[in-house]
Amino acid sequence: MTLDKAVLAFAGFVVLLSLALGHFVNPLWYWLTAFAGANMFQAAFTGFCPAAMIFKKLGVKPGVSFK
Repeated sequence: MTLDKAVLAFAGFVVLLSLALGHFVNPLWYWLTAFAGANMFQAAFTGFCPAAMIFKKLGVKPGVSFK
């Protein structure tokens, strides 16, 4: 799995998890969804992605987007 796919999979997991937690536990969990979306938006323009940096340190091979 490349870094790009790992970041996209992690972002999708966070969004789905936060939606489920917001629906079943407490609506305040929707803030996590908003944070994930805002992070993806800024990463598209700046290239700065904390998840990509963590996955890179864990040894995930680089893809095209996050070098």
